[in-house]
Amino acid sequence: MERGNFVDYIRVFCKSGKGGAGSMHFMRTKFNAQAGPDGGDGGRGGHIILRGNSQLWTLLHLRWHKNLVAENGENGSGDNCTGRYGEDIIIEVPLGTIARDEETGELEAEILEDGQEIIWLPGGQGGRGNAYFKSPTNQTPEYSQPGMPGVEGWKQLELKVLADVGLVGFPNAGKSTLLSSISAAKPKIANYAFTTLTPNLGVVPYRDGKSFIMADLPGIIEGAHEGRGLGHRFLRHIERNAVLLFLIPADSADHRKEFDVLLNELEQYNPELLDKQFLLAISKSDMLDDELKEAISAELPENVPHVFISSVTNMGLTELKDVLWTALSDVKDGVAWDEEDEEEEEEI
Repeated sequence: MERGNFVDYIRVFCKSGKGGAGSMHFMRTKFNAQAGPDGGDGGRGGHIILRGNSQLWTLLHLRWHKNLVAENGENGSGDNCTGRYGEDIIIEVPLGTIARDEETGELEAEILEDGQEIIWLPGGQGGRGNAYFKSPTNQTPEYSQPGMPGVEGWKQLELKVLADVGLVGFPNAGKSTLLSSISAAKPKIANYAFTTLTPNLGVVPYRDGKSFIMADLPGIIEGAHEGRGLGHRFLRHIERNAVLLFLIPADSADHRKEFDVLLNELEQYNPELLDKQFLLAISKSDMLDDELKEAISAELPENVPHVFISSVTNMGLTELKDVLWTALSDVKDGVAWDEEDEEEEEEI
């Protein structure tokens, strides 16, 4: 059920409404059978609109709506009556949803805020009635405009999880255990690889009533950028995280190599991911003494801050939240670790 309830990709056929035709009508009164044109305009066809909803976290509710067809606009009528607009279709989607055209792959819309509305497929414009074309030189126009057609085609909705911090690591590195320790989230935890098959979000409380959102993402393995493991299906969720927290277990055979492999998978999938803020946590550190911690620290990259933690004993979790909050603040202020290092070098 865990895997089936999380839907982050939907393919739907969409068609906005056709505009109503303008009316060709002439007014007739008791005393004047030729009182002039009074044909009204046709109504606009219904739009297909995307609306952000912060209460949604998956596209599951759209699984059974494969055809989204908006209502056509009503034709205009006499006495300058404009036709009724076609009813819009509003599709509520979770934050982080992007919409693409299936044929061209073009990005057409992106929803990032609660309540944000974007007209995805506009309805056809209603046609002008013959009253619109009346002029001193053409007082009895015997024509009107047809309504404009709507837009139709196969579209794709894709969800990329929005979170402040994304957990990156090999399967069974302790990501789910960490999330459950510092937030109220209850992800599935077990002692085997690929326990987590879908992203899990948790709100991490911080000092003075502050908080941030952490995402537990399915484990990455070497070759993930080529589709191995869960492959591309969940690598895209990393693109929306402001800070990436690499989690490497203390009992890893080679901590630096494991970090380099993870970094290489991100680079091969999308080189722009290397511009994000990186942090490193050594999990299961309750089994380490000071000497082992120093040895592990010596082999880790110098430009990436690291913290030794244990989700079981809560060791280092307060320090980890401090480092994460500082990193998030730096990202919001436009400051990167590399930029700070460069400034320090210039001062020296």
